[in-house]
Amino acid sequence: MSLADLSLDQWRSFELPAARRIAQEAAHQVDGNVTVVETVEHLGAPLHRVRIERHGQEFALVPGGAVILGFDLNTWQPTPEQAADFAESLDQGFGYGPDLRTHLAQVLSPHRSVILATLLMAVEDENLTELPADMPAVLAARGLRMPSSDEWEHACGAGTDTLFRWGNDCPLDRDPYEDRTGPHQQLSGFGLRIAYDTYRTELTSDVTAAHGGDGGESVCGGYGCMLAWLPLATANRNPSMAEFVYGPDGEDLCEDFSTRPVLTL
Repeated sequence: MSLADLSLDQWRSFELPAARRIAQEAAHQVDGNVTVVETVEHLGAPLHRVRIERHGQEFALVPGGAVILGFDLNTWQPTPEQAADFAESLDQGFGYGPDLRTHLAQVLSPHRSVILATLLMAVEDENLTELPADMPAVLAARGLRMPSSDEWEHACGAGTDTLFRWGNDCPLDRDPYEDRTGPHQQLSGFGLRIAYDTYRTELTSDVTAAHGGDGGESVCGGYGCMLAWLPLATANRNPSMAEFVYGPDGEDLCEDFSTRPVLTL
């Protein structure tokens, strides 16, 4: 079995010595060095985290296979506090539709099953140095590529089925920019620093999506706490931000956006 075919279920079944062997094999394939192999508690079970350093940049191992992405609105109900906070936003002219469920249907990716290859993804996103259309060539010169939207979403959620990678709730007494110790500051299940700052906007190979933030729009605009946290939702593809980035208003911008390079195994 090649490393690219490693599934998340298989990865979860391995003992730590086997995880270390796979980490060394992955590092060898990309001419890198293993810096971390650790086991954490994730979704009620142990999960190994691997970090590999290559050319001064750290990458996390992201096991793939058949995974569930998106958010299932049919099995979710907002808390009374979430619904009330969104209702206040609607009164101020923000949000899509009459209620929070309708709004989420407009911005979240659909609930679905996909098959992904195992890969190495940068622990930290990096600022674009060229226009979005030119970044694939820039990364290819370093032996890297942009992730797909599905790969980004899986790397963020790490098998969770909740609205955010840490659960369905978010603090409603402060926005994420003000909250320097909140759940978004914790590493993801796979050990990435991801969906951590709404002022960041991460781009992928999918020109219809933007991830991990909205450039601070929701915070600066006073949209309300629920709407301020939603750009950090795992399945949020922020179509309005993507339309801006790839439309005429954003065509000359690059310094305000980032991407998360991938090493293919």
